[in-house]
Amino acid sequence: MAGECGTGSENVSIPVAVAACVAMSVLYVLILYAPTVILRLRPPSSFTSFMIRRFVCAAVSSSASLAATAVILSTRNWEASRLLGIYGIRADHLWQAIVYPLSLTSLMYAGSFVLKLLLLLKSWRENHGGCSSLYRIRSFIQTIPSQLFSFASNVSVWRNFVVGPVTEELVFRSCMIPLLLCAGLRVHIAIFLCPILFSLAHLNHFMELYIKHNRNVLKASAIVGLQLGYTAVFGSYASFLFIRTGHFVSPLVAHIFCNYMGLPVFFARGNGLVTAVFLAGLVAFMMLLFPLTNPEFYNDRTSDCRCWHGYCS
Repeated sequence: MAGECGTGSENVSIPVAVAACVAMSVLYVLILYAPTVILRLRPPSSFTSFMIRRFVCAAVSSSASLAATAVILSTRNWEASRLLGIYGIRADHLWQAIVYPLSLTSLMYAGSFVLKLLLLLKSWRENHGGCSSLYRIRSFIQTIPSQLFSFASNVSVWRNFVVGPVTEELVFRSCMIPLLLCAGLRVHIAIFLCPILFSLAHLNHFMELYIKHNRNVLKASAIVGLQLGYTAVFGSYASFLFIRTGHFVSPLVAHIFCNYMGLPVFFARGNGLVTAVFLAGLVAFMMLLFPLTNPEFYNDRTSDCRCWHGYCS
């Protein structure tokens, strides 16, 4: 079961692996404040400059975590493809690693899709009630280029759908899970330990809400508590995807999708259809969770698994 770890449990001790994971989590948060606190740089003049500075900090911490993981696992003499495989960065079975986990994740948002569709139809009738269907379609298509440009030029979009998901998945999945599993921890422990660190890395949001947005302690605690609970649940799911598929891109696409959708909608006042569809999606998600993440879909043969972890049974 050692897989690409080789003699991982002999080379990495559990205390070292856990300490490294904690250090990576702390570094990921603290480095965001390094420019102003440690380097004494002037505060950015705009929100865009502020976010770009944070993008650089996140990239530095992610790179440091990747390098530290390689050193701890004694992979200095490994070829590049094998090293990338440790992080789940693979080119094989790519479409499976994207389509299956994304389809599975979307089931949790069945109620959200129905509600969005109902609201879209209502808005469409109100704004284009007297227009022909052809005109409606043409007007919608004409707005696509401007919407895409606005989307691509928005720094918050880059934070929520590119930099945030990529760096977080690299640190909290690609780096931490190899360390924990190669140290000999059981899979279920790794699945639930990484999300705890993932959630704690979001505690800085409390200070931002309390200081910058002038929220009282109770309200800031409630908001952050909800965020921590959601990130813990998602972190467990993302860790599960990473271990089952051996692909970095699987939890990444799920992360981006969940950031876009927000919390799943399971109730809409006066509309029982949303709740019914949500429950149906939840049941389908639970039934398909293991079948759609079967390692056979992501590897040529389970007896010759290319996943770094080797947990293909």
